[in-house]
Amino acid sequence: MRRSRLVGCGAYLPDRVLSNDDLAGRIDTSDEWIRTRTGIGQRHVAADDELTSDLACAASRKALESAGVDAADLDLIVLATSTPDNTFPATATKLQARLGMTGGIAFDVQAVCAGFVCALSVADSMIRSGGADTALIVGAETYSRILDWDDRQTCVLFGDGSGAAVLRAEDGDGTSDDRGVLAVRMRSDGRHYQALYVDGGVSTTQTSGYLRMQGREVFRHAVANLAEIAGEALEAAGLTPADVDWLVPHQANRRIIDATGKKLGIPAEKTIVTVERHANTSSASIPLALAAGIDDGRIASGDLLVMEAIGGGLVWGAGVVRL
Repeated sequence: MRRSRLVGCGAYLPDRVLSNDDLAGRIDTSDEWIRTRTGIGQRHVAADDELTSDLACAASRKALESAGVDAADLDLIVLATSTPDNTFPATATKLQARLGMTGGIAFDVQAVCAGFVCALSVADSMIRSGGADTALIVGAETYSRILDWDDRQTCVLFGDGSGAAVLRAEDGDGTSDDRGVLAVRMRSDGRHYQALYVDGGVSTTQTSGYLRMQGREVFRHAVANLAEIAGEALEAAGLTPADVDWLVPHQANRRIIDATGKKLGIPAEKTIVTVERHANTSSASIPLALAAGIDDGRIASGDLLVMEAIGGGLVWGAGVVRL
């Protein structure tokens, strides 16, 4: 069976760090208030002249170096972002040119915080079908540009960053012992559109708008849906939560991470958590957490990973990958 194997990853975070105490100096909040409710201690913020494509390019170069792959050998780039450089064309095409990839296809996907799982699903499908052999998938966001910095319910939650991974076609036995992407499952439910959205857009206000969120509503859906979709992906791969070496979740909120892991039956010591240092970086959060787990030696070759996320739409999904 033709599989898509994850052969390298990379991450990039802007230099500027904004602590909870920094935020407490400009809005009615405190380090204790933020940490107690979210687990967040700081977030990275892009410089004024840093674009989403800049973050994506830095992470992508690290991923390509990690994989030992030249950009010229790529035939697919899928960039997940909800903060593109321009309305069009796709930020992925700007990334394609900067990396020196002159063939193949590059495009964006927009599934908000579930974007990286969506990019994984698309790239995996194309590789399995023979439409691509080597793919770069990226999650990159500059959420600082769409935050209302006077709204303490949202501005404390998000940060900027990018993570990337390289997938390459390999033959496997078609069993759960194969290395590579074993299963991906995704869902959406547009009835909950207003739970997490940006109040602007080209055809509405012709402005970028600001992020708006119904926190309790998102939390309620997150825990139930994430555990369910992760279970479905594991079942599709012929595996159970007991087989999982590492849960690599979307880093939205420490309480969501803990509750989802508990519902799945995956212990906290098998969960990669970076939300304290990165905050919620939307589509970038999973690859940033993945890179952190690999770089510090916790995640090793052969480990079974479950990646899961939920975002505006609502859209949610999970992928099962053996490194």
